[in-house]
Amino acid sequence: MADKTLDNLFHDTLRDIYYAERKILKSLPKMARAAQSPELKAAFEKHKDQTEGQIERLQQVFEIIGKAARGKTCDAIEGILAEGDEIMEEYKDTPALDAGLLAAAQAVEHYEITRYGTLKRWALVLGLKDAAALLDETLQEESQTDEDLTSIADAAVNAEALSSAA
Repeated sequence: MADKTLDNLFHDTLRDIYYAERKILKSLPKMARAAQSPELKAAFEKHKDQTEGQIERLQQVFEIIGKAARGKTCDAIEGILAEGDEIMEEYKDTPALDAGLLAAAQAVEHYEITRYGTLKRWALVLGLKDAAALLDETLQEESQTDEDLTSIADAAVNAEALSSAA
């Protein structure tokens, strides 16, 4: 077996997040349709547009390292998205649906934040400054999306889920 290096780990992790972003892109319209809150629907639609740009930036990072933009199955995102699907099914037409969708979306965001943070650090260690800048741009977007989702939850969604249950 060939020596495994940080270069290999960077490439493998890049493939992982590339796969994840493409899966997320497919799931966001379904989440937007399921959401009851207009603000949450709008947040999912905005993030779909951002995700398209994030995929383009990942393709640029693949170019920088001289590799084809190819994903590899990401079991973590598969599990997180499956949980979101389960929430949509089990809480359909209930006041708690949006709170569950927010929780599922934030699980996705937190996964992405960890991946992009790690990739950015590794890119810097590997001397890939242009790649690090692209990854940081996405990291900042993901962090902002997480904050935006928290604001939507705090502004109304969690209280609406609670008050309807009382």
